[in-house]
Amino acid sequence: MVFRRIAIGFDTSLRSTGLGIVQMEGNSRRALYYAPVRIPQTRPLSEALALLDAEVARVLDLYHPTEAAMEGVFYAKNARTAMILCHARGVVVLNCAKRSIPICEYSPAEVKRAVTGVGSAEKAQVQAMVGRILALPPPIQNDAADALAIAIAHLNRSVRSFPGSQKTL
Repeated sequence: MVFRRIAIGFDTSLRSTGLGIVQMEGNSRRALYYAPVRIPQTRPLSEALALLDAEVARVLDLYHPTEAAMEGVFYAKNARTAMILCHARGVVVLNCAKRSIPICEYSPAEVKRAVTGVGSAEKAQVQAMVGRILALPPPIQNDAADALAIAIAHLNRSVRSFPGSQKTL
């Protein structure tokens, strides 16, 4: 019997959150969905969060992932930028919590290592490997590629260990 898992990866930001859903059956992985959620700069914070909430809810309800992952919070030099990122992360975490979808965090180096084998890989290398692993035609939009990479890293976590620790939110 082949076990199937569906994971969603989030590359969270307020104006362009990447969503990537990967299904894994045995050793096979395929992308079910990948796209950025783009929100115009002209929208106020409250409206931007409401739009992000609606799109994340729509995708979760359409694809029914059973697990989720995102990058851990980074240390921003600008406190305002960090606060806005945390608002967007809160929308994602709450949507997953409402659906009882466990969500884990990974560092950028863990994600890069899981996808390319090198924790210091460049963004272009990660994009290329995501395309190769999932047999996707280039180019893959940056935020969507990052979200797919996060989903792949999460699925790889239980298949083979890689250094570092994931944190369940």
